Amino acid sequence: MKTSLVCGAGGFIGSHVVKRLKAEGHWVRGVDLKFPEFSETHADDFVIGDLRDRNVVDRVIDRRFDEIYQMAADMGGAGYIFTGEHDAAIMHNSATINLNVSDSAHKRHNAKIFYSSSACMYPAYNQEDPDNPNLAESSAYPAAPDSEYGWEKLFSERLFLAYNRNFGMSNRVARYHNIFGPEGTWTGGKEKAPAAVCRKVAQARNNGEIEIWGDGHQTRSFLYIDECLEGTIRLTRSAFEGPVNIGSDEMVTINQLVDMVSEIAGKTLHKHHIPGPQGVRGRNSDNRLIEETLGWRPSASLRSGLETTYAWIEQQVLRNAT
Repeated sequence: MKTSLVCGAGGFIGSHVVKRLKAEGHWVRGVDLKFPEFSETHADDFVIGDLRDRNVVDRVIDRRFDEIYQMAADMGGAGYIFTGEHDAAIMHNSATINLNVSDSAHKRHNAKIFYSSSACMYPAYNQEDPDNPNLAESSAYPAAPDSEYGWEKLFSERLFLAYNRNFGMSNRVARYHNIFGPEGTWTGGKEKAPAAVCRKVAQARNNGEIEIWGDGHQTRSFLYIDECLEGTIRLTRSAFEGPVNIGSDEMVTINQLVDMVSEIAGKTLHKHHIPGPQGVRGRNSDNRLIEETLGWRPSASLRSGLETTYAWIEQQVLRNAT
């Protein structure tokens, strides 16, 4: 039986990774500050612990695992990342976790860590045109992320790849693009755009209005969780170290996203555009490299993922209202 460790197993993506590995027959240990919020963990062993504490990290990395998935990070949506109020915590917390995990894993002779980076590490100057963003993996330098979150991700990419060069590890690095789906954060300030829009639409009355940050013409692509898991597993077990984009190339404006969710909900809603943190003007996954190296690229439509996600968030909204 293969053994796997998932760091950040109480979070959205990490909890889904645990389920995927268990379905494949792995023995899985999860570690996080908390259990998954919306379902029971599927991990065989779940450790409640702070990965900023090296003693905790050494305790959970007590052996050689077949695969380690490092998903743990201090992160959230635009309302958390782009205000500037959390910059020091974001950089300190995430960098400390990655320094601890990479070193402890190496010293226990672990060969492979999957690291989840982010499209936020791409230069802001390549994302000013909402219709023509440039996010090919080779466009990462000269570096100029639009947030401290992005700078930390870039540093940590280089950290895990340096362990490959210096210690013969086989770490893998992916740049995630706006992953969404059921059991993700949907309220509280750390939710990302799809969940926030689904919540606002679910809470709105038909013919009412919802607030949108900015003019709504900023563009993004959003990847459904099942496709994220497939790309993650394929990269981890491939001969390609990355970095590589794991995201959808179906780009939409935020206004179009709102219209799509409103149509799914069967509601007519008016958009009220207000000032708020927005990030870059345009972002879309460039999937040429992942198709070339892995022979695969995400293909599910945004609409299909939103239908499932909206149904789940609508249930949460109704449950909280009673």
